[in-house]
Amino acid sequence: MLNIGKIGVIGRTYRHLNRYRKILRVLFRYGFGDLVDTLKIEQYLEIGLQVISRKRREKIEKLSRPERVRMALEELGPTFIKLGQILSTRPDLIPVAYVEELSKLQDQTSPVPYGEIREIVRAETGKFPEDLFASFEPVPLAAASIGQVHRATLEGGENVVVKIQRPGIRKLIEVDLEIMLHLAGLMERHLEGFEIQRPTRIVEEFARTLEKEIDYRVEAAHMARFSRQFADDDSIYVPGIFEELTTRRMLTTEFIDGIKASRIDTLRERGYDLTKIMQRGVDAVMKQVFVHGFFHADPHPGNILILPENVVCFIDFGMMGRITGREREDFSDFLVQVVRGDERKAADAAMRLSHYDREPDRERLERDLLEAMETHLYHPVEKLRIGKLLQRLLEIFTRHSLSLKPDLFLTMKALATLEGLARTLDPDFNIMEHARPFVRRIRSGRFSPGHVADDVLETGAELYTLIKEVPSELRAILKQAKEGKIRIEFEHMGLEPVLFTHDRTSNRIAFAIVLAALIIGSSLIALSDIPPKWHDIPIIGLAGFIIAGVMGFWLLLSILRRGRM
Repeated sequence: MLNIGKIGVIGRTYRHLNRYRKILRVLFRYGFGDLVDTLKIEQYLEIGLQVISRKRREKIEKLSRPERVRMALEELGPTFIKLGQILSTRPDLIPVAYVEELSKLQDQTSPVPYGEIREIVRAETGKFPEDLFASFEPVPLAAASIGQVHRATLEGGENVVVKIQRPGIRKLIEVDLEIMLHLAGLMERHLEGFEIQRPTRIVEEFARTLEKEIDYRVEAAHMARFSRQFADDDSIYVPGIFEELTTRRMLTTEFIDGIKASRIDTLRERGYDLTKIMQRGVDAVMKQVFVHGFFHADPHPGNILILPENVVCFIDFGMMGRITGREREDFSDFLVQVVRGDERKAADAAMRLSHYDREPDRERLERDLLEAMETHLYHPVEKLRIGKLLQRLLEIFTRHSLSLKPDLFLTMKALATLEGLARTLDPDFNIMEHARPFVRRIRSGRFSPGHVADDVLETGAELYTLIKEVPSELRAILKQAKEGKIRIEFEHMGLEPVLFTHDRTSNRIAFAIVLAALIIGSSLIALSDIPPKWHDIPIIGLAGFIIAGVMGFWLLLSILRRGRM
């Protein structure tokens, strides 16, 4: 597991201080000095502040805040890029404008020297690449922030690609996560409303997600499960995995020599059937979402290759989505009611798909849904864009404080991405027509005898368990009451800024008292004419005045910097 923990004084170690210095510089560079000031990291201001030319400052000021956040994350490196990518799938945590911008994050960087890659392969397998493979290309095919990909050939002649993790990436991630946890704690303490959203919990969840991403065995497991889902479908291909050459920091898979789905002209020139490719790709994603509940969460053109005989091949299984049977039913209901234009039932389904602290205004929610449906659905088929409709619906969810479940957002995002790709192959493509039989199967299957019997048995088992546990739970409560052990706990919220101000005021008063005592004591020593002396002034008294002067200026500068006298 990633070794992270809360750190009281962030700069107590060199590795934290050095990294923190860079983070603060980037925040200032992209115009987030106000955030640094609000978080009260004044002890690091001198470290992070740097001069920015007027020309660059004017250029940055023209950018929107979401754009500046994206650029800052890209400059801060792997951990922050991954954080942005994960947040781009969480509209329940950040505004829609940030979701859209963070989805543009680029994860490309300069490659690691082959000598370092060679050492990692030896550390993982006990052999150098030249001893492990018949051939191994030292120049990578691609390089990202977490790892890079090399072509190789096995002793048996099979062509493979080897994904290898960058050296030292785990330690860098741990340092960044510790700093993130520290900043998240400051946000909870100093930013109004953030004590409810709990940024520290978000960082801890992010750490768990990142732990899986830097373990290539997890991606190998994703590929194996995905392959089993389409084992009987000759139109879909999944690269093979070489388990004996796969470890935590190294993933070896079959090399696929295909054509990217976005290269329409090349596909057409080589005689591929674009309509068949589109139908197979769409059906594959529909099966993933509505049948298996385990789907490729990023089906963009770069992750889909076309093979001979119009076979569709999916690659890069780092980001996968999961949707339960109940969520599939609710999502199907939502799509059906949206297409039908029934705002009341669509609102019911929307609430089942979401988390919320308090029930929204139903009348306003239904009115907003109806307006969105009227705007997007009553157009000719060739002009209908389900991606734009889903984006509008997401905005409505956010406006009414409905937090869409993360994997359901991934589902909507995957369908919108799929629609864009399919329309490049067939401009008249209508995703709802392709989704209809899958949605119908889910809705009809809900009332099948087997499904109903399972629901009845499950409900009965839960009811039996509840009835069985109530007496013992009630007996325990009564026993605690009788013994006087029942406690009622109160948790104060929103008092942290007041407590911080109180502590700062107390410190300044104590500082001022010490300063006054030092001045008085130095005056008495100066008047006592005690040697040693300098120009007939006792040196001890003079030193006291100098120290008092420094302390006085320090206190004055601190007050002025805070903007309050």
